[in-house]
Amino acid sequence: METMRERFVTVTAELLEQDPRTAVVLADIGAAGFTEVARRHPDRVVNVGIREQLLIGTAAGLALTGMRPIAHTFASFLVERPFEQVKLDLGHQGVGAVLVSAMGSYDWPAGGRTHMSPGDVALLDTLPGWTVHVPGHADEADALLRHAVADGDSNVYVRLSAHQNAAAQPVEPGRFLTVRHGAGAVVLAVGPMLDAVLAATEGLDVTVLYAASVRPFDRAALRSALGARADVVLVEPYLAGTSNNEAHEALADLPHRVLGLGVPREEHRHYGSMDEHLAAYGLDATGLRARITGFLG
Repeated sequence: METMRERFVTVTAELLEQDPRTAVVLADIGAAGFTEVARRHPDRVVNVGIREQLLIGTAAGLALTGMRPIAHTFASFLVERPFEQVKLDLGHQGVGAVLVSAMGSYDWPAGGRTHMSPGDVALLDTLPGWTVHVPGHADEADALLRHAVADGDSNVYVRLSAHQNAAAQPVEPGRFLTVRHGAGAVVLAVGPMLDAVLAATEGLDVTVLYAASVRPFDRAALRSALGARADVVLVEPYLAGTSNNEAHEALADLPHRVLGLGVPREEHRHYGSMDEHLAAYGLDATGLRARITGFLG
């Protein structure tokens, strides 16, 4: 199966050929995938080396000239390490860029804690106005990336992962999709968590919503999906509870309960595989089934 990151390279190279306003800024990671297009457009494929603060600063500088920059590296180096530049060079200056990450929360355990970023979306939540896409399949990444680049001068984060679902969903930016109808609780699966959520909730009388875009949070879709009880389970592939407050605000006028499942704050100090990390976090189908049924009673 083609990975999201492979599709990102293909789509970005195509956009560079089609739109002279598009540029890509790299910090060594992923540069090999742009070798050919860089020969044709050396002024719009910029590799700053392993200088992540400069990566964001360069993207902001390009945006100030009227270009639509795409900045790419691993999530921990794209959001966490240069966060001051994300806050000031982009947000404070009022310019927009598309940040496209890879290696999310648990994709490459052998890389160690330096290459894991379960707190990236929560960190961006401290800043105003960010759009955040979390695709669960390469086809979704394709559609959401194209939308992000065409989305005027806004700041957009596209979170890619090696963890993906078996099939793409017909996603719309900013909208939740109803995948399964039920009369009970609502379980919201974000991005690559959908397959595990569907397996975990098989036979349960719950509605399953799917979110490939989490900011802005589709509060209307969540409210309209409620059954007899306003019980909501959020299953996110990053820090547990990241979207809890969004759900609470959506249901502020109703008695409700929210369970946020995701990567715990405690550091899991083992290498292993991605699947082993998901099991350790309780994010595989077996772990999710136990936690969801326990919450629903």
